[in-house]
Amino acid sequence: TEKNPLRKLSYAIEARKMEIYEARSLRRFQHVVAVSELDREAMLTLCPGCPITVVPTGVDTEQYKVVPSASGNPPVIVFTGSMDWEPNVDAVEYFCREIWPAVLAALPDARFQIVGRNPHARVRRLAAASVEVTGTVASVIDYLRFATLVIVPLRAGGGTRLKIFEAMAMGKAMVSTSIGAEGLDVTDGRDLLIADDAQSFAAGILRLLRDQELRRSYEQAASALAARYDWGQIARRFAEVLRDAAATSPSRKSLEDAGALPAEP
Repeated sequence: TEKNPLRKLSYAIEARKMEIYEARSLRRFQHVVAVSELDREAMLTLCPGCPITVVPTGVDTEQYKVVPSASGNPPVIVFTGSMDWEPNVDAVEYFCREIWPAVLAALPDARFQIVGRNPHARVRRLAAASVEVTGTVASVIDYLRFATLVIVPLRAGGGTRLKIFEAMAMGKAMVSTSIGAEGLDVTDGRDLLIADDAQSFAAGILRLLRDQELRRSYEQAASALAARYDWGQIARRFAEVLRDAAATSPSRKSLEDAGALPAEP
């Protein structure tokens, strides 16, 4: 949890503002598509009775293809994301401050790469002999390809978590917080490791870096899971939902009569 009282208050205010905005927005639409069951449940608390269907997020498995397992010599740990987004900034600060020292103490040659555009000044200050801040890159694929391990130490924020499925599609073992993997159909201890405190997060990283066979089992599980969420399959499901919604939605004339839409002049 956030310890800085001012930042904690800021997060609480933003969360409340977003809650009000989302509740208003949900009532404007005839049908809503959520990317996870967790999101659907959260939306229903804001707008009970709203028609909401789940279509999970996906990944382009043609672009993010499985690559050979990295040697781990030296170990390379990668985080990807837009580095001007506050939850990502907080995530890498938290990692470098509370987790990375324990990893380095055990594996002094380990390297951490923060890969993403527009790094905030707080992120740029994290650069060190063992920490690379890349800034904008042509493609994160080049960095994921050589990653021994991918991490998602998020402590706040929402979104579709595409970074997890992208890394999984390339066959990467991962350690994430619960929030980092929130809403995804992943299982701790099978598809990735979930760790919600600094000590267990560092322990999970070291466990996967030290045990190559264990790491490879997670890599195989990750790529198998991501294959189920290829965009081709997800797009077909999305098209089905749109067809069903269109077939059951009231006509424009009935909506105008009900006062839900302005009548055309």
